[in-house]
Amino acid sequence: MPIAPVQLETFARHHIGGMLDWFPTAEALAQWGGTGLRFPLDAVQLEAMLASTLGEAPERWMFAGTVGGSLAGHAQIALDWENGVGRLARVAVSPTFRGQGLADPFLRQVVTRFFADARFERLELNVYTFNAAAIRTYLKLGFVEEGVRRSSAKVGDVRWDTALYGMLRSDLPATALTQNGKPT
Repeated sequence: MPIAPVQLETFARHHIGGMLDWFPTAEALAQWGGTGLRFPLDAVQLEAMLASTLGEAPERWMFAGTVGGSLAGHAQIALDWENGVGRLARVAVSPTFRGQGLADPFLRQVVTRFFADARFERLELNVYTFNAAAIRTYLKLGFVEEGVRRSSAKVGDVRWDTALYGMLRSDLPATALTQNGKPT
């Protein structure tokens, strides 16, 4: 269990500095953010992501998980407003907080926040098949494996397979969208 409860916040500019040292290699950055990011992760790239959260129908939502006021986790959801689908992406726990059981409670809050918006019916994610810890967490949350895209990413001279997982609003337990008997 985590040392203190993880609090869900909207990711903001003041969180950026806390993430810049989370990914020590190009491979670690690609595992988190895909092959389109430049190593090392810098404020300019995070600012561009943050800019995509603006407007009435933003491209993405970004979340911070904090413990005792410190940035402990990060997650994003890319939004397909037309089809009512979100893609959970760029999930990470700070190296300082890894191994403390934060991923599950943090992501439960992210999933609940996403499905609290009645316009969305499906949440999906891509995860590299070698990332066993993440896959265990996603399965525990109720995601279902829907397939594998073989050799879908090239990182250096190595090719990685990507698994697709999905969750439907109807997959959630009835209590997931309520807190103390009230809608969240």
